[in-house]
Amino acid sequence: MADLPEFQRKQYAFAAHIRDPEHNDAPPGIEDRRMAVYRELFFNNLLKLLSGTFPVLKKLHAEQKWRAMVRQFMVAHRAETPYFLEIPREFLAFLAESYKPDDDDFPFLNELAHYEWAELALSVAEETNDDIDADPAGNLLEGVPVKSRLARCFAYRYPVHRIAEDFVPEDPGDSPTFIVIFRKSKDELGFLELNPITARLLELIETNKEKSGRELLLSLADEIAYPDKDALVEHGAQVMEEMLASEILIGVRRSP
Repeated sequence: MADLPEFQRKQYAFAAHIRDPEHNDAPPGIEDRRMAVYRELFFNNLLKLLSGTFPVLKKLHAEQKWRAMVRQFMVAHRAETPYFLEIPREFLAFLAESYKPDDDDFPFLNELAHYEWAELALSVAEETNDDIDADPAGNLLEGVPVKSRLARCFAYRYPVHRIAEDFVPEDPGDSPTFIVIFRKSKDELGFLELNPITARLLELIETNKEKSGRELLLSLADEIAYPDKDALVEHGAQVMEEMLASEILIGVRRSP
């Protein structure tokens, strides 16, 4: 640092003070009233962004605790992107890698943050289904079902979609919670909780290239040793129709 030009030393000192004014003095010769403007501007902008991205997380914490978390992020995390909308993803990395939790922190902190971030990430995703040649009126059992690129399924230990001020689970569920978050053609966001079998079906559809919906369901019946294959196919057809209506599926692949 000592061999840097003076203006760069001042820049580093300025940035260090903005991030952590409690432990870093402001550059000499700058009136504190002026520095206060920058301190408040940077912190409040970050606080507003993260509060808007993680509204449930914010509501669950006392104001002082939430502000302290944001400040710790500002002090301890070195972001790898300059893009404003990528900052919430950096906050996720901070929680997973650098955050120093207190004894009273929520055990689902990281999972809830991920779920709330996933909604933002999908809302601004640039992917489209425009170049996929799929027939929305095709037979999902006889044709090859196609999953939307704007539908993403996640597995959580806690029921993160239900967490609120009046529902704060202390222990994970007996089984994983599967949630698919999807964006419709008119940019409307939605989510759907899946049971493990339906989540596995969606996974099979996503990686499938040539099997029909019926073949996928029969393979699934073998995989889970389901005793009544016909019943599973019938129920699976209904599930796929529901996913088509929600635009989790976008139809069946048209023949080349």
